[in-house]
Amino acid sequence: MYIVAIGWAYVILMMAITASSIGKALAILFFLGVLPLSLFVYVADGPRRRRRSMTMADQVSDQRDAADSQSDQQ
Repeated sequence: MYIVAIGWAYVILMMAITASSIGKALAILFFLGVLPLSLFVYVADGPRRRRRSMTMADQVSDQRDAADSQSDQQ
């Protein structure tokens, strides 16, 4: 996943370097580099985020279950 993002960033950087003005270079970097890369990384990282949030939810429910069982045992 990250190799695609690195390749895209390299191509966009080369496009920005060859731009005729600083303003065009910054626009290229932002609109063709930063925005698409952030969207790509967010979408491609979705399954890992989902697994992590499920794990956190399981931990919270386990803690609640443990607290409930301790109060039952007293």
